[in-house]
Amino acid sequence: MIVNSRRQFLKIGSAGAAAVAWGAGREPVLGMIFPPANYPVPPEAQLMYPAGVKFLAEGVGLERMTPAGYDKVVPKIIPAAVDLKKQGAQAISIMGTSLTFYKGAAFNEELKASVTKATGLRATTMSTAIVEGLKTVGARRVAVATAYNDVVNERLRVFLQESGFEVLTVKGLGIERFEDSPPVTREGLQAFSAGVRESVPKADSLLISCGALKTLEILAPLEQRCKVPVVSSLPHAFWASVRLLGLSGQVKGYGSLLARG
Repeated sequence: MIVNSRRQFLKIGSAGAAAVAWGAGREPVLGMIFPPANYPVPPEAQLMYPAGVKFLAEGVGLERMTPAGYDKVVPKIIPAAVDLKKQGAQAISIMGTSLTFYKGAAFNEELKASVTKATGLRATTMSTAIVEGLKTVGARRVAVATAYNDVVNERLRVFLQESGFEVLTVKGLGIERFEDSPPVTREGLQAFSAGVRESVPKADSLLISCGALKTLEILAPLEQRCKVPVVSSLPHAFWASVRLLGLSGQVKGYGSLLARG
């Protein structure tokens, strides 16, 4: 009960700061672009930030997590961003890790710049968020667990190297379409991710990449088991994105990075 009260206190404080930044009575609005079509706002958004920010979602209809699949939907990103602005978004986040890293670090930066040019709003991506997260925890030698096939894993390796990290290993679940694959359970994902980290004892951090993987609840247990900071696509994309709106991003109970804000 004390922990929950403390967490709620921090969230209320963050909400107050955002209200000051955007005007009393106005809740800042984050527009999010997701790879799948008709994608709802993930429940993790409200678990992490139940007050102080409004979330909007638009999908671009990605069918497969492959370079060919990404190529088909990239042209839909700017129209989705413009539509989110019309709905009231005050910042834009492209919430797809592989969608934004698959052509490298320069492409990721170009996407953000294009969204800002089209909308006049600050923008980030899920790939930017994982880089910011890794740098914040002081990561240098990274073990990487993903949902992807080998081709996409290699694209991620290149992106991370271009971003300044030494990638000791990248292992994926081989998923191109979640609809075609067995469900990824919390226990299975936690065991898989821990195994990736433990396969390279010299790794000083663990990255879990893919916004569709449900990782919020396993961040703290993984850190306790692996003894290194853990950064993951979806929760740390929310962390990076709400910071564009004046929130600290801090939330207790879900690993070391979120705890520090």
